Amino acid sequence: MNNSVLIALTLTASIALSPVSIGGTAQGSTQAIKMSSFNLSSQQWQNRVLLVFAPSVDNHIYQQQMELFNQHQNGFTERDLVLVQVLATDKSYANGQLIDESSVANLRNRFGVDKDNFRIILVGKDGGVKRSDTTPVPATAIFEQIDAMPMRQQEMRSSS
Repeated sequence: MNNSVLIALTLTASIALSPVSIGGTAQGSTQAIKMSSFNLSSQQWQNRVLLVFAPSVDNHIYQQQMELFNQHQNGFTERDLVLVQVLATDKSYANGQLIDESSVANLRNRFGVDKDNFRIILVGKDGGVKRSDTTPVPATAIFEQIDAMPMRQQEMRSSS
């Protein structure tokens, strides 16, 4: 994996776990933040996508989930896993990169997740939904499920 992906993952974790600084940072340096669109089909066959839908960064369940992911940035990188935080009342991010409102709306519509709901959805490299949860999930459980997938098995064999 290249350094920019590692940096993005590190940023994602630090941003996700410090909700107070998100507001402060976003307000003060609007020019520095570049919004981009996020499209699931552009990730197909490149990355697995882990979508975390939540009402806001203040949502207790969302905070629990981000804590469960905090210690596992390397596991995300090893598995080509893009973390997308889809928040109703706060900024939404894909691997630390701010994503625009229309991308957020498209993701909510596609997966039918209401703004008030918490949901985790794992999308495989083939674009199919591999799991959907309404309560926080340990990163290790997600990693175990990915590691059992035929495509991941093949990746592990070819990298060793």
